Order: sequence, then structure tokens, then C-alpha cells
Amino acid sequence: MARNSTFCAVDIGSSKIVAILAYKHPDEAKLSVLAASQVACRGLRGGVVVNIPETARAIAQAVELCEEKTKGSDIPPVGDLIIAVRGSHIQSFNNKGAFNIARTDKEITTADVESVLDIAQAVPISQDREVLHAIAQDFWVDRQKGVPNPVGMEGSLLEADVHILTAASSHLNNVIKAVSQAGFRVSRMIYALYALGEDVVTQEEKEQGCLLLDIGGQTIGLGVYSEGALRHSKEMPLGFDALTRDMAYALRTSLANAERLKEEHGACLSSLISADEEVEFHGIDGREIRRCKKKTIVDIIQPRIEEIFTMVAKELDTSGWLEVIVPGGVILTGGGSMLRGLIEASMELLGVPSRHGLAQLQTVSAASEIASNPAFATALALLHFVQQPPLWSAKTNGKHRIFEIGVGGRSKNGFSRKIQGFLEELFS
Repeated sequence: MARNSTFCAVDIGSSKIVAILAYKHPDEAKLSVLAASQVACRGLRGGVVVNIPETARAIAQAVELCEEKTKGSDIPPVGDLIIAVRGSHIQSFNNKGAFNIARTDKEITTADVESVLDIAQAVPISQDREVLHAIAQDFWVDRQKGVPNPVGMEGSLLEADVHILTAASSHLNNVIKAVSQAGFRVSRMIYALYALGEDVVTQEEKEQGCLLLDIGGQTIGLGVYSEGALRHSKEMPLGFDALTRDMAYALRTSLANAERLKEEHGACLSSLISADEEVEFHGIDGREIRRCKKKTIVDIIQPRIEEIFTMVAKELDTSGWLEVIVPGGVILTGGGSMLRGLIEASMELLGVPSRHGLAQLQTVSAASEIASNPAFATALALLHFVQQPPLWSAKTNGKHRIFEIGVGGRSKNGFSRKIQGFLEELFS
């Protein structure tokens, strides 16, 4: 098996690291997922690294757990990681670029498209930030909108609308340092919401107009799709850890107990639980045995869910995208989306159809317990993204994070120039 047939995707979340190990067999069209793991991490806050050694430890543990599950097989050790990043430091805006076709034949080439995308994403930003992605939305040829792929068409003026995502350079550097301390290299960094949208949202939903929500512990990624493209995105600094804190305070128990109660007995609707049934848990001192009705847990959760969806609706209304999402509805993914009754709550509070967003497994095959778990959706989406990247996206992002190869590493002999060049070609 070739060394570079192994892929490892790592999702850096609000308070945990998720890793998925996969390989590409020469005779198979899809990547095959070999193992998946989740590891709690105290070095993260809202998707941002705040403690490099602790984050490095969690990354190393998550990857090693995956490797342990493949012992005895002909799988080479992991060297490079595909990383999902998120957090409120990620910001977005839309921009337009124009490129004149000066040649006499006027036939638009791939180089022309790349040029107009480079122009569109070449915007002034502060020195402490960099462009993470420049995503093509629309192409115009001689003022005619709605051209999906202008290559081969004739025209004098080529224009492109793009959705630009920028990130704080320091936060990206801290991710790279944590990965390096863990003993690995960063092969690519991708915005989590962007990768998810390429996998869990259907093209029909994107065309009609829909909302993607990536619900984490401390952040919620929000993406609005319309006319086939990502039009608006936002990292909201709130998440479902707030539900855990509410429960810990109201029930006078520890955060760990509150999290367990939320996962095992939590729900958004009273109709989903046995209202009078009681559950036991330890008090905050760890010794006192306390009890509460399941309805009490729901009563604690409901107001916070209403508040979160109200803030989502306000963001959509303020940005002018509230009505756009009505046809396609809401796609909910991320670990927080597993809360019972959340789909029903979304439909009631936002007034549109809602569903769980799970990996479509177009380019990746995985066991059902992995594919059906929203907590693994982002890592699976990363694998899909590198297997089937978007047709048009600017290939540079400030400091070339997309093609950063050889930062840190476990290989005793290092990567040769030949392998390094192969990886750059593979991920371009």
C-alpha cells in the first residue's frame, strides 16, 4: 500500500478533538474509514487553542486511539493531518472581481478563471488576519450572470462573486504549533462549516435556499445557501455547553453530572420523555444523592433552546437572509444536534422544515455507527472535501495554509521533495 494512501482528519471542536483515520485502496473509488475517536480537551475554548501542550496531548491521543484500532494491518503511521478550524475569530464577507480577456480569440481558459478569483480575493485585511478560503458564488461573462463554469465560453469581461473567509493568523499558528507538538504535520486547514456544506447539504437544498447549523459546545457555525452557493456565514459565540451550565446550577450538581444528565435524559420537548419518571445523580460534593423528574430537566433546557434559536433568527433577519432559508429549511449537524427533540424545536421556533445533517458518503465509506453520528460529521466532511474539492475556489489563502506541508512530523527521515511535491499536487 502506498504511504500516501492514508488520510487522517481531525476536527478541533469547542472542548474535544475528533479524529478519523481512513485509507484509499488503489482499486477502490472511495476512502475507507478504519477508525474514529473522540478525546476531551481542556486546551480549547470556543474552537480556539488556549493551551498548546494540552491540545497537543489530546490530538496525539485521538490519533493514537485510531492507530491502535488498526494494529496488525498494513497501514502506514499517520504523518499528516487534515484539520478543521472554527471559532468566532473566523469572519466572512462577499466581494467581486473582474478580469478583461485581452486575447483576440476571447475564449475563457482555466487560467482566466483562476485570475479573476485571485483578483476577487485580493482584498485589504489587517496584518493579523489572513484569507482562509475564497469561495466562488457566481460567474458573469460580459455582464451575463449564472454561468456555472465559464471555461470554453467566449467573452471580453469575466467577473466572479466570491464569499471570503478570513481567520486570525495567531489562532491558525497556534493550531499548527499544537499539531507539531503532537508529532504530526498540517497538510490542510479547512473551515469546518465550509467542509460540512460540501458534504451534508444537497445541491437541491443549496439551490432552493437553506440554513446549515453546526452546533458545538461553545460555538454555532451558521451558513446560508442560496442559488447554489454559500452566501452568508457566521461563527456565533454560543453553544450547548450553556445548557450544561444551566443544569449544573439549577440541580446543584457538577458540570460532569449535568453533561451526563443532558446526554442521557435531556430533551427539548416534554412529549419525548416520561415526565414523572425520576433520575438520580450526585450533588456537587460528589456524595449526596439527589433526584429530579425528567420534566425538570426539560424545563431547564427549553428556555435556553428558545434563546439560541431566537439569536439565530435575529442574525438571519439582521443580515437579510431570513426569508431565503424557507424553501430548503434547516440542516442541523455537530455534536449538539443529537439532543432529542431539537429537529422538532427547530421547526417550531424557526418555522421551516428541519433535518439532521449526516455525511452523504459520496466519496467515503464508513460503518453506520460512525456515519450516523453527527459528532463525526465534520471529520467525515474533511475527508470528502479532499477527495472531491469544489470545482472553483481560489488556490491561495494569505499565507498558503492550504498547502502547508512538513510542519513538525513523526517521520525519522522526513519527507523527500518527491513526496512533498506529490502531496501538494494531491491537495491542490
